[in-house]
Amino acid sequence: MIVRKSPEELDRMRRAGRIVAATIDRVLAAVAPGASTLDLDRVAEAHIREEGATPSFKGYRGFPATICASINQEIVHGIPSRTRVLREGDLLSLDFGAIWEGFHADSAVTVFVGGRAPSEAAENLVRATREALELAIATIEPGARLSDIGHAIETRAGEAGVGVVREYGGHGVGRKLHEDPFIQNWGPPGRGPEMRPGWVVAVEPMLNLGRKDAAILPDGWTAVTRDRQLSAQFEHSCGVTETGVEIFSASPKGWHEPHKVRP
Repeated sequence: MIVRKSPEELDRMRRAGRIVAATIDRVLAAVAPGASTLDLDRVAEAHIREEGATPSFKGYRGFPATICASINQEIVHGIPSRTRVLREGDLLSLDFGAIWEGFHADSAVTVFVGGRAPSEAAENLVRATREALELAIATIEPGARLSDIGHAIETRAGEAGVGVVREYGGHGVGRKLHEDPFIQNWGPPGRGPEMRPGWVVAVEPMLNLGRKDAAILPDGWTAVTRDRQLSAQFEHSCGVTETGVEIFSASPKGWHEPHKVRP
């Protein structure tokens, strides 16, 4: 069942989203060659707790860390470690979540360590994934169909010649980190339930430079591309308003184009 949030609950989710956005800003400032993914995790946890919030991921189904840090061919759910040291040109996907007064916000971003893509193909992948997020968010409004989100993502991926991960996708978010509905990142438009004000969804494109297929590493968490080509991920927590969409996890710091409530 898709749960519509009350105005008071939406206010809590806005606050959770602002905390997540600020945490991303803080962590991205620490991304550099020589830093470990555990270093980034510690920065994230410290900031979330300084804000009076709780990390969403730590302890979730046994996950041991505050953020997911996935490098190069890792799609999602990479576990931070002191032995995972960043190198110039690494493609780094970071996923964040925070709980404020019982409500979650969830957001992700992909960057290149050192600020430069190692290849034109890698740059194209990250650009297409970010743009897929923006195009998917632009479909959200009352009366639109849920599958419009995935269709926008798949369309942009097809234009860029990259693969859409099938095993993972977007989801509802609220009192639980993962709520109904599951939002697949592919398929035809105009299907599924109509979006309604009060829905909050995490839109989460994950695109691969090569094939769409994923595999899980022996740690039981880290998903990687089967062909070991690069993967990128972006995500925002989004609320359906009476007239459009509000991006709860937006930030003006440059890791995505700033979003505002649509008039």
